[in-house]
Amino acid sequence: MNQNGLRYLPGLDGLRAVAVIAVILYHANKTWLGGGFLGVEVFFVISGYLITTLLINESDATGMISFRGFWVRRAKRLLPALWTLLIGVTVYCSIFERDVLGNLRGDVVGAFLYVFNWAQIWQGSSYFGSLGFVPLRHLWSLAVEEQFYLVWPIVIALVLRLFGRRPAVIGLLFLGSSIAVAIYLATSYVSGVPGSPIETPQYYVSLFGKDVLKLDFFFLGTLGRLGGLLMGAALAFWYRPSMFHPKHPSGDRFVATGVGVAGLAGLFWLMWTMRDVVEGTLEGGTRGYDQLYQGGFFLVGLASCAVIVAAVHPHSPIARWLLGNPVFVWIGRRSYGMYLYHWPVFQFYRQVAGRGLTVMEFIGLMILTLVITEVSYRVIEMPIRTGTAREWWTSIRYPRLDADRDRSQRFAVIGLVAGVLPVFALVSLFTAPLKLDEIGASLQENEDAVENVLAGTTSVAAATTIAGATTLPSPQTTTLDGQEIPILAIGDSVMLGAANILTERGITVDAMKSRPYRQALEIVNYLKSVQRLGDFVIIHLGTNNFVDEKTLDEIMVPLAETEMVVFLTAHVPDKRWQDPNNELIRKLPDRYGNVKVMDWYRIAQENPSWLYRDKVHLNLEGQRMYADLIMQTIGK
Repeated sequence: MNQNGLRYLPGLDGLRAVAVIAVILYHANKTWLGGGFLGVEVFFVISGYLITTLLINESDATGMISFRGFWVRRAKRLLPALWTLLIGVTVYCSIFERDVLGNLRGDVVGAFLYVFNWAQIWQGSSYFGSLGFVPLRHLWSLAVEEQFYLVWPIVIALVLRLFGRRPAVIGLLFLGSSIAVAIYLATSYVSGVPGSPIETPQYYVSLFGKDVLKLDFFFLGTLGRLGGLLMGAALAFWYRPSMFHPKHPSGDRFVATGVGVAGLAGLFWLMWTMRDVVEGTLEGGTRGYDQLYQGGFFLVGLASCAVIVAAVHPHSPIARWLLGNPVFVWIGRRSYGMYLYHWPVFQFYRQVAGRGLTVMEFIGLMILTLVITEVSYRVIEMPIRTGTAREWWTSIRYPRLDADRDRSQRFAVIGLVAGVLPVFALVSLFTAPLKLDEIGASLQENEDAVENVLAGTTSVAAATTIAGATTLPSPQTTTLDGQEIPILAIGDSVMLGAANILTERGITVDAMKSRPYRQALEIVNYLKSVQRLGDFVIIHLGTNNFVDEKTLDEIMVPLAETEMVVFLTAHVPDKRWQDPNNELIRKLPDRYGNVKVMDWYRIAQENPSWLYRDKVHLNLEGQRMYADLIMQTIGK
């Protein structure tokens, strides 16, 4: 029994283990478990259930809820490991990743104040972005939970005062609130690819006067993720461990087991089938996974509650043998530390958020994560939670024996030396200038060399209309009509990175970040209509989305009379559209006599030193070689 009269429940630790394993697999490589991020929702349901149960038990035992006592216990449970993580990440970056310190500063402050999720929403730093070095991105979920902990004891105290001892009614109240959150998400969510707030205001919501993406607001925001916490709280009023005798089995254990099996099956199915976003569609862009917001989170909550029903029943085989097995219990008791430390370890190694780990990389990094987690658990977390840290500190401060005095002096020296690094790191953090990362800086440096050849069209909407046309458009006449572009290069961010060098070599570059393949059709259709297509057209797209054979054929219609059209294959190792896109491109010369293929995928595979750490974009050496190879391909 703990101080709130709740006996230890190994089944809940086992469910925590399932949740943290799912999240870690997802963070390691999305292709392994595409819905593994739903493990966070399982954590929310567990928190709602367990915290509410503890508060009810305290109210039953003492007739009141001690807010201060609750918050102190939560602080002892959560803050030591979190602060250790923040100091560790800051120290590491101050030594090895100094260029990111300026950007890291806001993340550290947001995490320290437990408002990290709202900071991410406000900044537009999407959870779904695959580029960038973001060692603290996972802390958004801790912010949601801590915000819940701050208000929940007050809510429970008020509810108990208003409704008295009517658990069925209170449970219905919280379940109804969870359903209301699910309805709000389903009715407010908008399917499709967001554009700018001006062009597509339906994809945005105003947050203190600033337009933020609904997708981020729903996924990271406390309101959008409150459903699981409320559902767990509802279950706590209907179904508690105190309902069962710990030593005398009852017949309902078979019902609980059946419900638990159904819940586990539901969770595994949802984690296998669900996604956070949909990428690589023909229209380009990234959009939310519709089913997730149209009832998906609610289904995860129901399945999690079903598993909890079995996990807290003392005589259910699921609680005793499956979730309660020693390995799952060991992982579950350390799940908080594993969640905290695994993501920075992954990030320090791979540098870029979206790069999937190999199996061997994953095994090595998980061994390191487990070592760090265990040290944190034994040296930091448990001593503070149990009070032994205070006893140790008292013996250091007030030594009674000579041996104690010697030990105190040694610890004072060690503490002084060890404190130098954190002080240096914090000073570095708060004095560091804001900088773009190396990829962002490279792209920004090349943007002035790019020409928007569609600038003569009447509007973006007109250009979009051109994209779907099967006949040539008739845009407004411009003074540039008939002025040929001898060598035109159409690309996305990969080509953008080499725009300066390509321009120096006489190539007109129209490249932009996140460009879908179909925009090449808009460009060549327009240039054909105003008689500006020259002898050479180079197309390097496919970094961001799929392309189909029909689109490639449509692109070749206005290019039929062009002397040479060069298509480059794409090198995006972690994207599922890389191989099918490249297969289609390699077949083009068999159908079009004026097409050449420059196999950039093969070249990049053979020359990884030409690429930045994301294994996609060009570094300085790669930019020069990329331009040289393009010029060689067109015979210049």
